[in-house]
Amino acid sequence: MAPTGTISIIAGCSSGIEPVFAISFVRKVLDNEELLEVHPLFQKVAQERGFYSDDLMKRIAQKGSIKDFNEIPEDIRNVFVVAHDVNPEWHIRIQGAFQKYTDNAVSKTINFPFSATQGDVEDAYLMAYNLGCKGLTIYRDGSRDKQVLNIHRKPQYPQVEPRPRPDQTDGVTERINTGCGKLYVTVNSDEYGFCEVFAQMGKAGGCAYSQIEATSRLISLALRSGVKVEAIIRQLMGIRCPSPIWRNGEQVVSCSDAIAKVLNRYAQANIAYVSDQMGACPDCGAAVEHEGGCIVCRACGFSRCS
Repeated sequence: MAPTGTISIIAGCSSGIEPVFAISFVRKVLDNEELLEVHPLFQKVAQERGFYSDDLMKRIAQKGSIKDFNEIPEDIRNVFVVAHDVNPEWHIRIQGAFQKYTDNAVSKTINFPFSATQGDVEDAYLMAYNLGCKGLTIYRDGSRDKQVLNIHRKPQYPQVEPRPRPDQTDGVTERINTGCGKLYVTVNSDEYGFCEVFAQMGKAGGCAYSQIEATSRLISLALRSGVKVEAIIRQLMGIRCPSPIWRNGEQVVSCSDAIAKVLNRYAQANIAYVSDQMGACPDCGAAVEHEGGCIVCRACGFSRCS
């Protein structure tokens, strides 16, 4: 029986040797309709002890566990332990204990938190093997965009740290006219690709100067954090200010738009150069293709922009 099997839902019983997934949780059914469910035994105890409320159940659904809810009596919190309160090691030990006295393979989900690493998963499989388990199913919470059982929480995203700036970079500087005056834009690259942008007005000081410096710093931070240059260009290009200007047949509608245009020209020139120099993939030797302003290899997945 699958750990989240429909049969156990219909029967209203445990789905195996699993601890409770969450005291209160969101179950997605049909066309992603969300149903708030509360563990029936916990609901009964909460009502008998007088601390049940719909608001409390909704707040519990955001965490799943009740261990940090001080308004719930401690003896209740000690009894109603959920899957993510149990260390993965003890999930595996429980499966190993059942497997020892069972001829067929024992099915159980080893619940990992969102922060689990590849090393954690490797250790889990090695431990299961040493305990005599015939198979192992691990699930890292939030590893799929859609999952049947969900703790109703805000999505979490990994924090990105920009790579260090090298001591030496290569690049070009272009002068471009804007409604605020002449703008000098420098685009530099390191061994990984674009790494920074500097922009200065012909005259220092003023609000426009500070905004240009802030924009350049944020672009540089984004580039060294792995944000694709095409995404940065799309965000900046077309931002308008009260003083647009025409330059060589194209309209420059703001300083941000000017920086984006220079960055775009440099990106296109760099791609053309790479295309001339790179007829084959440096990793596997297969032919490379152009896609989304980048050079990619269909054979091995190499990308010049990654």
